[in-house]
Amino acid sequence: MIDLNHIDDLARRLSGLVPPGLRESREELQENFKAVLQSGLAKLDLVTREEFEVQRAVLLRTREKLEQLQATVAELEARLASGGDAPGPDAG
Repeated sequence: MIDLNHIDDLARRLSGLVPPGLRESREELQENFKAVLQSGLAKLDLVTREEFEVQRAVLLRTREKLEQLQATVAELEARLASGGDAPGPDAG
């Protein structure tokens, strides 16, 4: 989830941009800005940096495993094409 401190800071900045005649309702505006920002960000379906890094690591491991499997398949296909014996189920 998004860091609420960043949303609070952004809401404070937005309320600071309000013209001086409306400053008396500044706290109310700040809360409204905060609610709108939270709602808008929730709709974006964002992930945290930590979640992103975890999925990145999973993808890298998956890619490595896929490359290993592709090499194994290529080796087995080469053996079959050359008429060599492929290892049986008991090999290993």
